[in-house]
Amino acid sequence: MIREAMLYRSFSKEKVECNLCNHRCQIAPQKFGICRVRQNKDGKLYTHVFGEVIAAHIDPIEKKPLYHFLPKTTSFSIATVGCNFRCPFCQNWQISQVSKRVEGGVSGHKLLPKDVVSKAKSHRCQSISYTYTEPTIFFEYAYETSKLAKEKGLANVFVTNGYLTSEALETINPYLDACNVDLKSFREKFYKEHCQARLEPVLDSIRLMKKLNIWVEITTLIIPGENDGEEELGQIARFIADLDPDIPWHISRFHPNYEFTERLATPLDTLRKAFSIGKKEGLRYIYVGNVMGESEDTSCPHCGQVLIQRQGFFVATQKVKDSRCSFCGQPIAGIFK
Repeated sequence: MIREAMLYRSFSKEKVECNLCNHRCQIAPQKFGICRVRQNKDGKLYTHVFGEVIAAHIDPIEKKPLYHFLPKTTSFSIATVGCNFRCPFCQNWQISQVSKRVEGGVSGHKLLPKDVVSKAKSHRCQSISYTYTEPTIFFEYAYETSKLAKEKGLANVFVTNGYLTSEALETINPYLDACNVDLKSFREKFYKEHCQARLEPVLDSIRLMKKLNIWVEITTLIIPGENDGEEELGQIARFIADLDPDIPWHISRFHPNYEFTERLATPLDTLRKAFSIGKKEGLRYIYVGNVMGESEDTSCPHCGQVLIQRQGFFVATQKVKDSRCSFCGQPIAGIFK
């Protein structure tokens, strides 16, 4: 569905500036922004993906991944086509890297905000996740859905690259409960070459999320030869620890995909090295993703007892009671009910 966009301004008699993400595209008449789903039509900006899902699934919340937010619950997860990044290692490139610029381009099926909420409730999900692609580019859809979801007692989750503007984040803040942010690198060169974006806006978004009391977890996909150096991993871990050592850091294993099919998967030793670096920098909760049996459990940072035992996305045991360790009473960061 086509609908007038939020958060844009007229830049001149014909151009408009989109202020949803930090590209802040200045779009000429009839042209699309970098996301390829938002178009300037006669001096007004329109989204082409309102209520038009390309993916809708019921996922464990652990799949987002969120390990300290409503563990052992399910989340109704939706996405539209499009993205504002161009990552050559994208796991969902088949839907994120397609365009609405072509007449009759890839669409999806109609699922209005009220229908999303209804399906989430009927499947006994406790949250709705805006995920798989980048929720910022279908902001109007996510915004309207999240308002209805909140009225029905459902939580809202963004799985995001963190490139949304402060205006967008503050607009949806009353309805947004948690975010998993991809912090892909700590080098400007990486973001410029691989994402066609910049690092600092991502860091600013993470800082603002914390200030707005949104629950935050961070994921770094570790790609051999790209962002796996000890110095860079230390910088990422230090940034997180300086902000809040209770922020969970998900270290994710890279598998060859999209335009990076010639690359090797991340060695386990590299993931373990990153884990050790995170611990050295003071992070209390570090998890290794895309590898079964590697640092999946949540342990108490005080007594060391395993509190949440996981097997992949399945939670086998959960021993956090009233947000505390059931063995020693240590507060455990997160939202557990």
